[in-house]
Amino acid sequence: MPTKYQAGMQAQQLAESHLTGKGYRILERNYRIRTGEVDIIARHGNYVAFVEVKFRRSVDFGYPRESVGVVKQQRIIRTAMHYIATRNINDMDFRFDVIEVLMQGGKVEINHIENAFDAQ
Repeated sequence: MPTKYQAGMQAQQLAESHLTGKGYRILERNYRIRTGEVDIIARHGNYVAFVEVKFRRSVDFGYPRESVGVVKQQRIIRTAMHYIATRNINDMDFRFDVIEVLMQGGKVEINHIENAFDAQ
């Protein structure tokens, strides 16, 4: 059985493959500043999506998306604002997505939630 870190990296790779399969272009992986991190930053059409990838092996304690609470959202938003400012991006629209990856019983389920912060 892979370690938690290895499983998380595998989930992120699956999320990236899912995005590229839908026509997204990956701009950054694991974009970090002192106060936060964004797992994937991707472009799709006129949107830049800031994507949080959440992984779980079961839903016994809830779905992965449920672990992206208000504090985590605020950190991601601050990090995204830094990215936008340092890249001087002012001709694109932005959104915050969550990709949840469930690996249970040998099956992998990927659920891409666009505008996830608006939905919670």
